[in-house]
Amino acid sequence: MQLRHYLPILDWGRSYNRAALSNDLVAAVIVTIMLIPQSLAYALLAGLPPEAGIYASILPIVLYAIFGTSRALAVGPVAVVSLMTAAAIGQVAEQGSVGYAVAALSLALLSGAMLVAMGLLRLGFVANFLSHPVIAGFITASGVLIAASQLRHILGIEAHGHTLVEILSSLAAHLPETDITTLIIGAGATGFLFWVRKGLRPLLLRLGLPKGLAEVLTKAGPVAAVAVTTLLVWQLDLAAQGVAIVGDVPKGLPPLTLPSVSPDLLRALFVPALLISVIGFVESISVAQTLAAKRRQRIDPDQELIGLGAANLGAAFTGGYPVTGGFARSVVNFDAGAETPAAGAFTAVGLALAAVALTPLVYFLPKATLAATIIVAVLSLVDFSILSRTWRYAKADFIAVSATILLTLGVGVEAGVSSGVILSVLLHLYKTARPHVAEVGLVPGTQHFRNIHRHKVETRPGLLSLRVDESLYFVNARFLEDLILDRLAADPRLRDVVLICAAVNEIDYSALESLEAINARLAEQGIGLHLSEVKGPVMDRLQATSLAQHLNGQIFLSQYDAWCRLGGDVSDGCDGAGVGTPL
Repeated sequence: MQLRHYLPILDWGRSYNRAALSNDLVAAVIVTIMLIPQSLAYALLAGLPPEAGIYASILPIVLYAIFGTSRALAVGPVAVVSLMTAAAIGQVAEQGSVGYAVAALSLALLSGAMLVAMGLLRLGFVANFLSHPVIAGFITASGVLIAASQLRHILGIEAHGHTLVEILSSLAAHLPETDITTLIIGAGATGFLFWVRKGLRPLLLRLGLPKGLAEVLTKAGPVAAVAVTTLLVWQLDLAAQGVAIVGDVPKGLPPLTLPSVSPDLLRALFVPALLISVIGFVESISVAQTLAAKRRQRIDPDQELIGLGAANLGAAFTGGYPVTGGFARSVVNFDAGAETPAAGAFTAVGLALAAVALTPLVYFLPKATLAATIIVAVLSLVDFSILSRTWRYAKADFIAVSATILLTLGVGVEAGVSSGVILSVLLHLYKTARPHVAEVGLVPGTQHFRNIHRHKVETRPGLLSLRVDESLYFVNARFLEDLILDRLAADPRLRDVVLICAAVNEIDYSALESLEAINARLAEQGIGLHLSEVKGPVMDRLQATSLAQHLNGQIFLSQYDAWCRLGGDVSDGCDGAGVGTPL
């Protein structure tokens, strides 16, 4: 059982049958067609030779199929991680140098080791530390940055920069150097790919093609753009006229490579590797869980860390760079009918065949076409509507999203993702530092208690009932203490205070000390402090403390019990209604 936990292939592999094989093969063919131009393009985005994208899509996919738990996730190079890779290794080596490629291997090694370690330590919950609005803001800003960075290939000019201002300034400075032929190819490929996404499938269906064939041809749109523009460049000898091409791509299977373990290099790449690991995992697990839910399947976040870690380790030793689960290709894999991770393994076989037989065919592939592929892919990730939605719903989330977008665009990717992590944590602390505490009263004719400011309820002059809607810990412990003391100062008639703890899942030591201080202060004034509806695990811990032993009041099973017991009469029908015994 333990081995099956760490090797999910032993689970789904036992029930593998001919129907699953057929569906997986069909999905693999479609994803392979889609992945070939994407792999080349994302390697270009990462500043690496195009073959690195193919290499990063072979062994990593196989390893994820063995160790991963998602049956539809397609692992490989993705846009955001490629951008983060370029930003990270661009600080330690010059693009195009041997050191640059070695640094990419070391980055994959570090990322893989971190992910595996996190999985073994069962830290899959780290995905919860990044709020969805912050992630959406980071991906939106990254998409804008990526699209802007690829405009130089569309225009056929040299332009550089890590921030949006730097990129746009460099583009403006070199704009007069635009190569018209390259621009025509790049703009044409971009327009064609946008049309393919929206218009090709409906057109093919109107022409009477079967739905399945129409889907395959639509997904093959980037391949068509690659084929047509490559033929044009070759036939018209446009490379001699200044059109930048991919050039020679080594033919063969991924080589065995050894990352550098230089302490200085690993130290320089440690933080970027950690950020890539976290962002990659969050993106991957969100896609995997979304697709799994559609088929009532289960995803194990801790095992996903191990699966992604193994994939990155595989990339490090086979000439690749950091990888994760991609949204677009995973959805395609799912929609194409993939039933098991074997579809990914078959995709790896297809890419291996392409690496052996097809790489000479991309010699004349214009870089402008690859840039068009990237631009069309990443612009689908851009969603500025998150700003208006968070503004309407929660201003704190709006501030976090805005800051993440602005820092990513204005300072750089690492600053943006770092700020996203920090803002997510701060946002949680901010929301829990001042928990919602409602004064409640009895709804007439019932045993239910509601907020006195929202409902017509009954209250008693000497009784203060406070419902605490948050766990109590060091961040908000003092807030509750101040609130109670302020309320007591405002109403000298109060003789009993009841804290309703139905929503309190945890009381840490700082909060315990605050409760003890409240208890002592109230005892001095002759006021009883009571608790009601305390959850079992919380009660188990409280029973071993001095608070439970010296509480200046009682602990009640329900708030209605507290209301009846502390009311001093039975006029509300409390007799025989469970006034009973406190816990």
